[in-house]
Amino acid sequence: MNKMKLSQFNFDLPEELIAEYPSENRDEARLMVVHRDTGKIEHKLFKDLIDYVDEGDVMIRNNTKVFPARMYGNKEKTGAKIEVFLLRELNRESLLWDVLVDPARKIRIGNKLYFGEDDSLVAEVIDNTTSRGRTLRFLFDGPYEEFKKTITELGETPLPKYIKRDVEKTDEDRYQTVYASVEGAVAAPTAGLHFSKQLLKRLELKGIDFAEVTLHVGLGTFRPVEVEDLTKHKMDSEQVIIDDKCVEIVNSAKQNKNKVFAIGTTSMRAIESSVSTDGLLKPFDGWTNKFIFPPYEFSIADALITNFHTPLSTLLMMISAFCGHELMFKAYDEAVKEKYKFYSYGDAMLIL
Repeated sequence: MNKMKLSQFNFDLPEELIAEYPSENRDEARLMVVHRDTGKIEHKLFKDLIDYVDEGDVMIRNNTKVFPARMYGNKEKTGAKIEVFLLRELNRESLLWDVLVDPARKIRIGNKLYFGEDDSLVAEVIDNTTSRGRTLRFLFDGPYEEFKKTITELGETPLPKYIKRDVEKTDEDRYQTVYASVEGAVAAPTAGLHFSKQLLKRLELKGIDFAEVTLHVGLGTFRPVEVEDLTKHKMDSEQVIIDDKCVEIVNSAKQNKNKVFAIGTTSMRAIESSVSTDGLLKPFDGWTNKFIFPPYEFSIADALITNFHTPLSTLLMMISAFCGHELMFKAYDEAVKEKYKFYSYGDAMLIL
């Protein structure tokens, strides 16, 4: 395969196919099933996933939990409304955070921002990191737990910008997987949003094992690729933890010739970032900036569950590497024709 270019990942996506809301029930989103060996495409519901797994198969899920990262504050003196998007905590002791601010041109080092109806929380800008990026120091007296509780109460669910409506109460629940447990993501691992507690139970009863990885999804997930030559694109680093228990579950399934399903591109990135020389999974605790695009040999997963992604996105490139470029575009053409919903709250695809 020749080196692939950015322009090979473009397609026309009608605006009305971008999901503004999730399906009424998590596991009743639509599911397109794509068979790599035959090229066959089937149209199902997500809960039909159970028909494609066998006892002893393993599903790898990302247990990261989204925190309410979007806050609104006011600038001292002028009172201008400023959106602050918390990216990550830099230092717990001194309450330093990496953030994005909007509008950025008004926010300079030394400015103070006030949050809450009674200005109960104050932050000072202490550094510029990128054009919109700043380092903030929160000024808070009291235990760390109280501070975390305060920013959780003041923040809102960080729905992606392409969802044009206001955040609603239901988003707190629906923009989070039912198995989210380790806080640290600013965007949901969206393929996992389709799993309901009932479906997980039914899968367990069928003898499916679940292995958990943690990859804290950053905003880099949405960052556009701006170079035609994909080898020149740099991914943002994201924190990954793969523990011994996960490794043991996955590797014994592989050695027993059972299938391994990756739930979402984030799980896939995590496991592909830590492969041993004999093609097995190994423990990992660190950061990954792995960028997967065709041609690419996958080592761990036999199947991938994923949502429908944006034109020109790094997620689409990973899908293309796993599915095969031609078959993926055939599936996407069909998805548009059949009016599948796209993006975070959209429908799902199972690639076998």
